[in-house]
Amino acid sequence: MIRLFHVPLSPFCRKVRLSLGEKRLEVELVEERYWQPSREFLRRNPAGKVPVLKMNGRTLAESAAICEYIEELYPDPPLMPKTPEGRYEVRRLVAWFDDKFNAEVTSKLLHERVTKKLMGKGYPDSRLVKEGAQAIKYHLDYMGWLLDHRRWLAGDAISLADFAAAAHLSALDYISDVDWNRNANVREWYAKIKSRPAFRSILADHVPGFPPPPHYADLDF
Repeated sequence: MIRLFHVPLSPFCRKVRLSLGEKRLEVELVEERYWQPSREFLRRNPAGKVPVLKMNGRTLAESAAICEYIEELYPDPPLMPKTPEGRYEVRRLVAWFDDKFNAEVTSKLLHERVTKKLMGKGYPDSRLVKEGAQAIKYHLDYMGWLLDHRRWLAGDAISLADFAAAAHLSALDYISDVDWNRNANVREWYAKIKSRPAFRSILADHVPGFPPPPHYADLDF
């Protein structure tokens, strides 16, 4: 049995879940409040972060490394291109969303609106929320520009880059922080990726105290 220690709205955990789902690998989800780490959890990952994946007798940490590990073990259907240039572009975009997008958008919207309350750290910082709401516009425009030239974010085939982006946007969509009317390309792209079987468990997520909006699980949003 594959076991994933995760937080439902963590985009890094969602990226791993999407990768596993695309490969049709069954996984047991174990929710882990990493901000209250147990000794057992810290033995799994001394960095005290999720996701942590137990698979094939190994305990794995760091979402990008986990996804590429899964890709190497289960290359079909492929989520990485065959060419060095293609793999570079996928890795560049995964880093874009997991580093730049996360720092400028996710950490300022999701953390302030949800995670902070779950951690018992008080109310959202309105300044940071405003900064995140402004920054997401730039990122949606950039995604729209990419999709003007490509079928998927990194090229003609779906890849880990799409799952990295969808992981962040789906978490933000859960709290209604994505303006899907800003860019038609991005809306169409998300509708396609949202309808994939790998997305089903993501759309079934429910965080107590934070109900999703009606459109969250609607494939025709």
